[in-house]
Amino acid sequence: MLAILKKEINSFFASPIGYLVIAVFLLLNGLFLWLFKGDFNVLDNGFADLSTFFLLAPWILIFLVPAVTMRSFADEKKQGTLELLLTKPLSHLHIVLGKYLGALVLIIMALIPTLLYVFTISKLGNPEGNLDTGSILGSYFGLLFLVAAYTSIGVFASSLSDNQIVAFIIAVFICFFFYFGFEGLSNYNPFGDTLYLEKLGMESHFKSMSRGVLDTRDMIYFLSVTALFIVLTTLNIKRANQ
Repeated sequence: MLAILKKEINSFFASPIGYLVIAVFLLLNGLFLWLFKGDFNVLDNGFADLSTFFLLAPWILIFLVPAVTMRSFADEKKQGTLELLLTKPLSHLHIVLGKYLGALVLIIMALIPTLLYVFTISKLGNPEGNLDTGSILGSYFGLLFLVAAYTSIGVFASSLSDNQIVAFIIAVFICFFFYFGFEGLSNYNPFGDTLYLEKLGMESHFKSMSRGVLDTRDMIYFLSVTALFIVLTTLNIKRANQ
């Protein structure tokens, strides 16, 4: 598994993909948070907090994570190297986890430079250092769990097709549905119980963690979604090998 993980990370940075993903994520966040006028602009809000970043990041990641994961298995299928990979003395689960962790590490590396935003906001505060540390810490934990779930969905979508574009579109759709779809459906729930449907979506749990309260129910939800799609990917790879 570690060999596949290293191979994935090396392949990301042996081509422009790794650098491009990090650059695009930071560029988009930087433009919306500091340059473009609008609701997401930190300087226009007049408050020393990063709430706008944590509102914006999940939407950017809906597109960015599938762009990273779309090649995981689709590229192997297209080049005909998946069969060779499956002959290695590794279980199907270990192969999937190696691919998954490789993509996850890259996305986390894209998140690390955003810690500079915390330092900047701290300096801009009045008085200096006036930050809601608990909320920021909870939001970053929530973002890590969200990225873990997005990545598992992306790897699963990549296992469904040998076309990277198709894998990208499927992953974007599933990520969007899990993040926003359930809350959208709750508005049209004929039974009137909107909370139940909202709790099935990622947005509700992410917002809960963003308040600085690390509820085990939220963690279990994200870990369950992540595990579900890793298992589905493993089953799909086994079926392809039969």
